[in-house]
Amino acid sequence: MSGIQLDEAQARVQMAALFRLAAREGLHEGISNHFSYAVSEDGQQFLMNPYGIHFSQIKASDLMLFDTSSPPDLQDSRVDITAWSIHGAMHQANPAARCLVHLHPHYATALVSLENPDLPPIDQTTARFYNRLAWDDGFDGMGIGDEGLRLAGQLGNHNCMMMGSHGILVAADTPGLAWDLAYHLERAAKTYITALSTGRPVNLLHQATAEKTARQWEDYDQTTGNHQIHLDAMMAVLDAEDNSYRH
Repeated sequence: MSGIQLDEAQARVQMAALFRLAAREGLHEGISNHFSYAVSEDGQQFLMNPYGIHFSQIKASDLMLFDTSSPPDLQDSRVDITAWSIHGAMHQANPAARCLVHLHPHYATALVSLENPDLPPIDQTTARFYNRLAWDDGFDGMGIGDEGLRLAGQLGNHNCMMMGSHGILVAADTPGLAWDLAYHLERAAKTYITALSTGRPVNLLHQATAEKTARQWEDYDQTTGNHQIHLDAMMAVLDAEDNSYRH
């Protein structure tokens, strides 16, 4: 836990930055995918992107405020009912997971589409996720009904879940940590898929080395707040290019 507390205005800006960054890094898929941030500690009220706005154009003021006790107007074309259902249930099931990021990034999605997928530790970045991923093989079409509760159960106390035949889900207490994990998870998948594509045997790290490296990632992040430094640096890049996401 980072201990960083955001008010709604701050959350809107940081979440808008996440959408812009996802587009900038090519992690998005058209106008699909959805991120949310719980502005209430019980997870009942949360911000989420409206359907129909490309990630590269989302602004802080575009984010919609939802309340799980008040179902949205299904006639509103901006409402993705599957996203509302899943995120609302997951925020209430695990209020500590203030930020949820769901993506279909190219390499991670390719990885979870393999038979018996895994992400073994072959370098420093893949080792970050050693024994720290939840895996879900229960894909059964679009997420409606009690899918949010099912996914919350599958995620458990993990930050990241590999969703078979689907994509990834990242849960964190801040947008900064969610961004850092999602970015590096896709990088890890890219490294592994690229290594496999050579057709040569993959050199696995020893289990002790992999676990040590994963803990070093965690310890470094706890002591330096590296995830927030990463997000702040990328927001500075966005500000230099186009700061309209802040409005």
